[in-house]
Amino acid sequence: MVKQKLLDQVKNLIRLKHYSIRTEETYINWIKRFIIFHGKRHPGEMGEFEVTQFLTHLAVEGKVSASTQNQALSAVLFLYREVLKKDLGWLNDVEWAKKPERLPVVFTKEEVKAILVRLEGTKWLMASLLYGSGLRLMECVRLRVKDLDFEYNQIVVRDAKGWKDRVTMLPVSLKEPLKKHLERVKAIHEEDLKEGFGEVYLPFAFERKFPNANREWGWQYVFPATKRSIDPRSGREMRHHIDETVLQRAVKAAIRSAGIAKNGSCHTFRHSFATHLLEAGYDIRTVQELLGHKDVSTTMIYTHVLNKGGKGVHSPLDGI
Repeated sequence: MVKQKLLDQVKNLIRLKHYSIRTEETYINWIKRFIIFHGKRHPGEMGEFEVTQFLTHLAVEGKVSASTQNQALSAVLFLYREVLKKDLGWLNDVEWAKKPERLPVVFTKEEVKAILVRLEGTKWLMASLLYGSGLRLMECVRLRVKDLDFEYNQIVVRDAKGWKDRVTMLPVSLKEPLKKHLERVKAIHEEDLKEGFGEVYLPFAFERKFPNANREWGWQYVFPATKRSIDPRSGREMRHHIDETVLQRAVKAAIRSAGIAKNGSCHTFRHSFATHLLEAGYDIRTVQELLGHKDVSTTMIYTHVLNKGGKGVHSPLDGI
């Protein structure tokens, strides 16, 4: 009973801070695992030793990646700092797992074409946006109708990584396909309205300020789910955005079908977007803004990708 009450506190605070439903589910899951790992002891009775023991277990026995280990640590830190309000002196000494520095996988332009030609309909359109606009997967599936600006050929990406908005380009070649796609989406929305539904999830406290906005066309998702579902927070039946795994599976299948041996994914389109812009001679600061990177050093990794053949140095064998 105590454990359930604690998890309710975690859940309520996460919602108060406007964290996403995915963050909520992830944090709750890791906190549960932390408690179960230590025999369902209350976290208030534990400290540095137990946290370190849990993280070591994940790394050594669970063989989780550095990013997964850091995710678990973030959840536990949230529990102690925000919920339990515990003295954090010992937490300052807890080390974050170091992610290995790897160059991103990048598709050539020919490989991008080979993948896209094997996709169709909504999947083709979404993958084309990932590459043509440099969107992250979740940024794409969460796009709202109002965020597409056909007149200025741009897309406003809302609440991206780091809670920042940014503007990126809308490929001219996708304008007509997108407009036709939106005609079909609007027909679905109008049918939902006729049936007494048509609501969509609104961010933060926007719904309280504008109670009818959740039925407005501009707030609808560009890529809606095929079926309505129950919103886990409000308990109301809504039409959410398409599940990202739909595109992930389609892209993986297209990569295999094209005979591409690279370990690519949806995110590889974003890497390719940045690399191909730099290859075309665009300024790195411009690419940084389009990607939404806080620091240009993050964008600099793509310059390393461009330095083919050992940092751009020609092998002496090629001069013989």
